[in-house]
Amino acid sequence: CVRKAGAVPYECYVALRKLFSDRWNLCQLLYFFVCFRFLAEAGASREYEQMRITALTAFAAGRCRVLCASAEAVMQYTIPKTALLPEMIRLSRGMEFAPSQLAERLVRLGFLRVEQVEAPCQFSVRGDIVDIFPAQETLPVRLEYWGDEIDTISWFEPESQRRTDSAEEVEIAPAKEALPDPAKLAERLRELEKSMRGKQAPKFKEKLERDAELLDSGVLPGDLDLYFPLIYDPPATVFDYCDGAVVLCETQNLLDAIRGVQDSYTEDVRAMLEEGRICRKLSEYYLDFASVLERFRGSGKLVCMNLFLASSGTFSFAKTLSAEATQLAPWSGALSLLLDDLREYLRQNYAVTVCAGTEKTRGILMQDLLDENIPCMLAKPDSRPERGKVLVMPSGISAGFSYPEAGFVCIAQSKTQSTVLKKRKYKKGQEIRALSEISEGDLVVHAEYGIGRFLGIEKVDVEGVTKDYIKLEYAGTDTLFVPATQLDMVSRYIGGKDDENVKLNKLGTQEWHKTRSNVKKAVKDMAAQLIKLYAARQKAEGIAFLPDDDTQNDFERRFPYVETNDQLRSIEEIKHDMESPRPMDRLLCGDVGFGKTEVAFRAALKCILTGKQCVLLAPTTVLANQHYQTALRRFDPIPVNIELLSRFRTKKQQAQILKDVACGKVDLLIGTHRVISQDVRFAALGLAIIDEEQRFGVAAQERFKTMFHGVEMLTLSATPIPRTLNMALSGIRDMSVLEEPPQDRYPVQSFVLEYNPGLIQQAILREMKRGGQVYYIHNRVETIMQCAGRLQRMIPNARIAYAHGRMTEQEISEIWRRLVDYEIDILVCTTIIETGVDVPNVNTLILESSDRFGLAQLYQLRGRVGRSNRRAYAYFTYQPNRSLSEVAEKR
Repeated sequence: CVRKAGAVPYECYVALRKLFSDRWNLCQLLYFFVCFRFLAEAGASREYEQMRITALTAFAAGRCRVLCASAEAVMQYTIPKTALLPEMIRLSRGMEFAPSQLAERLVRLGFLRVEQVEAPCQFSVRGDIVDIFPAQETLPVRLEYWGDEIDTISWFEPESQRRTDSAEEVEIAPAKEALPDPAKLAERLRELEKSMRGKQAPKFKEKLERDAELLDSGVLPGDLDLYFPLIYDPPATVFDYCDGAVVLCETQNLLDAIRGVQDSYTEDVRAMLEEGRICRKLSEYYLDFASVLERFRGSGKLVCMNLFLASSGTFSFAKTLSAEATQLAPWSGALSLLLDDLREYLRQNYAVTVCAGTEKTRGILMQDLLDENIPCMLAKPDSRPERGKVLVMPSGISAGFSYPEAGFVCIAQSKTQSTVLKKRKYKKGQEIRALSEISEGDLVVHAEYGIGRFLGIEKVDVEGVTKDYIKLEYAGTDTLFVPATQLDMVSRYIGGKDDENVKLNKLGTQEWHKTRSNVKKAVKDMAAQLIKLYAARQKAEGIAFLPDDDTQNDFERRFPYVETNDQLRSIEEIKHDMESPRPMDRLLCGDVGFGKTEVAFRAALKCILTGKQCVLLAPTTVLANQHYQTALRRFDPIPVNIELLSRFRTKKQQAQILKDVACGKVDLLIGTHRVISQDVRFAALGLAIIDEEQRFGVAAQERFKTMFHGVEMLTLSATPIPRTLNMALSGIRDMSVLEEPPQDRYPVQSFVLEYNPGLIQQAILREMKRGGQVYYIHNRVETIMQCAGRLQRMIPNARIAYAHGRMTEQEISEIWRRLVDYEIDILVCTTIIETGVDVPNVNTLILESSDRFGLAQLYQLRGRVGRSNRRAYAYFTYQPNRSLSEVAEKR
């Protein structure tokens, strides 16, 4: 398996990156990723190698001054600085660099030539357009040529292939560390071949000769990393890039980690030598322990930071400095608790720094502190903490800390805040995202000229310049050539008729514009008829909720994250519906973890401030309890009475809650199917929010219509049922869509594979190594204990618990508390976690017998991971006695 860098260095990087956000120009940091060579896990890419090159390039060029690295990273050999910098490609507007020469150079640097660029380290050449995705950039770059001269440089979105911003120049780093001279490497391989002796020599000599012949013909072997010790003489390490201070964090633990890496590496090399995959002269890829110590001592400026003062025979220190440091629990977000702490620290004349998250939350917190007469100031690039004052910074770290001797304390929020999202335009009806999605002969629609037939891509010479054009056939002999850069003007035809019977439009007439006008009118008429026939509740007089006031605005400002553009648009659409006299019936559709709950809470507060009650229905007790806890935190500064009605409450508690609901004392009621029972009566219900509507049965749906007649309805779902989706698309129900993911949210890497205990063990150990937790789905209550025991024998050191729907509320609550408090490494459970469960530290999901689940279930279960800024993995396994084709056919 690929042994990646542990989570500790990455966490340090995230913390420092946010802590120094105001001084980012002065102190930049990059993280030096590492993975072992040769031992490639299925589905693994060269992502970590490319990130290492990005870090080394920036460090060598002086663009960053601090490099965070793990034990593996400093030991592994890498490309020398003298070999890396000359290989950098710098392109600027007006520069002459022929596309063919650029393509040859990119191939040599490890880039993959493709038809369409979609991932890092890919490039494509289409006429006078060259697309490149540099490893160190978040977006690919498009070069448009005029002859051999670069005419324009612009960034573009890989999904839509649409340009965003223009640029004057771009820098491209190599895509791999092994950049050999083919002739020299072939010569060294033949020299190595002549010197080989032993049992494995004949077999390995054959491989060396074969690879040498490939190099002679200009082709690089697929396992080029195998010959890394022969490519660079001598190879470099990260120490060769650093001429400043070396800081060791937790010295003894670091040294133990280096020994562990060396032991593991030695075992790997021994196994490969026995298998004949390498020879003795190809076994040096890492510094040994003694060499690392020598590099540490030779750095000249060595600083060791340790938690405890202890004697060490490894290093002789010139000076020892002691400092008392205390870790503080993160601030939960309650202003009253923060004020109590601040007043106590200021009374002791401490210098206080508060990490408030984003710029948005910093301003809100600053105003709250000023209103409470707390002396505070906004952090600037040259600001320093002052005793007796509070410095408010727009950054977030995992926990606070204090230095009593220095009189300094830093307070952090409990959640890491996201940065400002890049604004993007929301466009509807984007059917074609890339030319690869349509084939020759398909019907398409041009926004200005109507229905035509796609005939392919042709190169057309215009005034001596050859460009790619989309060729469209229209009625008669009409033909339209559309520049490939105007793909956004063309969409796929989705009329539903047989392609052969569709009438093509004719160019130069008003036929298309008349058709568009008639269709718009017909759609409006159809929607009016459907509304009249279907929804009797639409005839009832709705509630015109009051416009936003200061309380609503303050509640929204206190949202600890930056809203996505889709969230803002959906919120405005919902508020517009609520303020109108017509009863709202809106579907909010968005992927899991895209912020539907926050949109619902804002609608709930608008209802409560108008003097009405709100009810939120969830399909499971776990999800209802999670919504309840989230609502308590979110509505903390506002006097809103919130209650939970589910089997987590005793009969006595339920009776009291029902009495309060009937009297109007409860503003927001959160619960499961229990809230639609016959004995539940509301004093003045104004808004009903249904979360995960697809989980409610037909009987419950009919009960909704009876109980909530004339009440505003808001439905949340990531996978709406066909009937609900059809009603929304046909205009009977309004629909808002959340398509934009939150910042720092990575897509879940999903694998469908035959059940393999070894792979399952590796996946769990990898997650535990980076400090994460695991969901293991075993959907049979009768055998769930045996499954947990099997995993315990497989991974003895793991803390394992199990949960299912037949357990009591006390048992489920306790397990959930332990999971949230990181007291459980692996939770073996049924589909009880399917909807809405949010534990950001769980980022690996393993599901047994995935072929027995529905597609919507698999989608929802996969959404339980990947809810933080870490890469998440989902493994869908199927029974070994069933073929993959059978499983795929069923799915």
